[in-house]
Amino acid sequence: MSDKKIFHPITTGGDTKLKNRLAMAPMTRNRAHNESNAPTELHQEYYSQRASAGLILSEGSQISQQGMGYIDTAGIHNEEQIEGWKKVLDKVHDNDGVMYCQLWHVGRVSHEYFQDGEAPVSSSAKNAGGQVFTPNGFEPTSTPRALETEEVREVVNDFRQAAANAVEAGFDGVQIHGANGYLVEQFLHDSINDRTDNYGGSIINRARFLFEVLDAVIEEVGAERTSLRLSPSNLMNTDNDSESKKLYEYVIRRLEEQYNLSFLELVEPLADLSEHPHLAENVIEYYGQFYSGKLMTNGNYDRESAIDMVESGKADMVSFARLFLANPDLPLRFKKDAPLNEPKTDTFYGGGAEGYTDYPFWKKPKISAE
Repeated sequence: MSDKKIFHPITTGGDTKLKNRLAMAPMTRNRAHNESNAPTELHQEYYSQRASAGLILSEGSQISQQGMGYIDTAGIHNEEQIEGWKKVLDKVHDNDGVMYCQLWHVGRVSHEYFQDGEAPVSSSAKNAGGQVFTPNGFEPTSTPRALETEEVREVVNDFRQAAANAVEAGFDGVQIHGANGYLVEQFLHDSINDRTDNYGGSIINRARFLFEVLDAVIEEVGAERTSLRLSPSNLMNTDNDSESKKLYEYVIRRLEEQYNLSFLELVEPLADLSEHPHLAENVIEYYGQFYSGKLMTNGNYDRESAIDMVESGKADMVSFARLFLANPDLPLRFKKDAPLNEPKTDTFYGGGAEGYTDYPFWKKPKISAE
């Protein structure tokens, strides 16, 4: 099976060569236990252990204090965070790894605790109706306030600065988090966005924020080092859009026509869509036809389905979350069809080394001389 394309190198974005097509997906792990929310030695070990991935996508890293919605998430907006990530990247690169920083603004999926007692911000003043992880455990999201038009441009600049910070820290590129009901989707989806300025109303207007962020980041670090994550059939933190297929077809066709991204990542639906016929059940099948650039897919893939996806040419790369979390040497295990560690769900968020850096590597069984 080692002759399968998924184990072969691929070049994405300029001359960045990935040793295989298995990516480690971004995962919130809540291990930045310090006042600066900076990566620690534990992050260095965690990410460097997984450097056999063709590409590592960092946990979502907030671009500003305003963009934070969960405790102990490692950001990319202050000097301590930049210095912490430098040490992570040194370890990853020493292990021949390639790593992108995921740029994250949670918008309304936050709590006033993270905003100095003030309301979080969003496209509109609609509560997400979810929960976020605070020092008091999981608490209901706070009702946000709508960003003023000038403030939207300030957030765009925060993305720009965070991209510059990421490159300064040594990341090989960045990924804009446009999925999972966070700020980008809060502008895209008409179930949330009720603005009356140039960022609301029509599909073109609701997509304006996304493309302004893309333009700012690309101007700062180059299109060859910029990727985007979208979840067109997402129901996490959002009811999505009343014309979801039309909206995302517009976005992806525009990416195809105007942008030469490092790659586009599309996330498959993780929820039951039986009561949501306006959402595409198979994201890659439906939206892949509109995009000819490098395409990554994500969404509960296993070894066989990932191999088939890349062999078929429907996607160029596949990203894995829980499987990479529990199996630091996932590419080798897949190549050898070796047994997989099971993830420990009770250690996903917060804590220390347990369930983070203590998952065993696979070792080939010894062959008896007899």
